[in-house]
Amino acid sequence: MSIKYGLLALLERGEAYGYQLRAAFEESTGAAWPLNIGQVYTTLNRLERDGLVRPLGENPQGQRPYEITDAGRGALVAWFATPVSGAERPRDELAIKLALALCTPGIDVRAVVQTQRTASVRALQEYTRLKSRATGEADISWLLIIDAMIFRVEAEVRWLDHCEASLMRHQRNATNTSTVTAPEEARETVPTGETT
Repeated sequence: MSIKYGLLALLERGEAYGYQLRAAFEESTGAAWPLNIGQVYTTLNRLERDGLVRPLGENPQGQRPYEITDAGRGALVAWFATPVSGAERPRDELAIKLALALCTPGIDVRAVVQTQRTASVRALQEYTRLKSRATGEADISWLLIIDAMIFRVEAEVRWLDHCEASLMRHQRNATNTSTVTAPEEARETVPTGETT
């Protein structure tokens, strides 16, 4: 998720300074994606440069709050109206890792799959445990985020099962192909018509 739009959404609620924005972001997302305060202030500076927020005067505590501008509201409304595309998501490190493991000598791809499956199942158990501890008054945004995390990990485990099955099929087909062609190759190398 773009921090830019997260901060704009929070500023739509009302003016706030960096530490308030970080706390509100983590509260809204159940701290699923912790923000570095440096990221917050760097993003606020860019938003100010782009005319999407404006700084207000320092308050008595020396903090400088920001407020969203009309241009910022327009950008936020457009962001909410635009679906997230696959191209906007970060690279899938696991898919890249498995693709590279397949072409790297000496790497046991099935071991890589199993290691990831073990970690994913542990994560799934932890997310499920967190969700089961939620009280009736739990924040709906936090519950939706934990559900999204659970569904993603479940999908990852299914994909890892698919990868392992595909690897086994490929290995079986490669073994069958080599046993079928081996006798022909052997016949080609046997000298014919020679006597001992």
